[in-house]
Amino acid sequence: MRAAFGLVIFLAFCLGAGAPAARAALPSPYLEELTWTELRDALAAGTTTVIVPVGGTEQSGPHLALGKHNARVKVLAGRIATRLGDTLVAPVVAYVPEGSISPPTGHMRFPGTISVSATAFKGVLEGAAESLKRAGFTHIVLIGDHGGYQTLLKEVADHLNHLWTASGARAHFIAAYYGAAQTAYVRALRAKGLSDAEIGTHAGLADTSLELATDPAMVRLDRLAAAQGAKSGVAGDPRRASAALGQLGVDLIVDETVTAIRKARLDKQ
Repeated sequence: MRAAFGLVIFLAFCLGAGAPAARAALPSPYLEELTWTELRDALAAGTTTVIVPVGGTEQSGPHLALGKHNARVKVLAGRIATRLGDTLVAPVVAYVPEGSISPPTGHMRFPGTISVSATAFKGVLEGAAESLKRAGFTHIVLIGDHGGYQTLLKEVADHLNHLWTASGARAHFIAAYYGAAQTAYVRALRAKGLSDAEIGTHAGLADTSLELATDPAMVRLDRLAAAQGAKSGVAGDPRRASAALGQLGVDLIVDETVTAIRKARLDKQ
């Protein structure tokens, strides 16, 4: 009996030896919801990665709120961070290039859209990344929910990596986040028998379904029938949108982004 008890103690010691201390559960994956001491302790326990989610404030028809991109990228970034386990999420960047203000072009033709210059946008991202690096993060991840600034995110990451060559920190632009919504998700919707005319490219079925699956309060279901044509700010037909269809996109975006971040961290070590 005594020998058996000793064996149990020995095995427990061996299994625990050299294992990192368990990370204390944080109240939230969102940096802005933590205290500085909670963040300090998380960094000390091995939280090495932070996601900088980029949204945008723009019109999306009469049925989607102006902050659609901001709400969605925050929810998805939180799920990605939770899946990774050693990752937190910085505040959403809501001010992005949306076209000319005067004369107005693109979404700026509709009230509520907010645009900033590419220079201002890149400056905010670089300042945020430098701040996060100073805090102790070694992997700063940029993801964007809007197509118009994807190349700018890459430029920012490339510039930061040039500056950080000898620092041990890296910036990662993860194209897979936006790419999954534009490719794998569209294929999944087509496989359900939905047409490209319904799926759309802006505020259509795909866009609306994603929002229903992430933040349904941003969707005006009683306005879906009014969301028709370019004059309403819509490219697509959202009338058959559903949270179930949106969940297809959520799963694909989270899966592909998590895989891409893991790969990027290994490639850049």
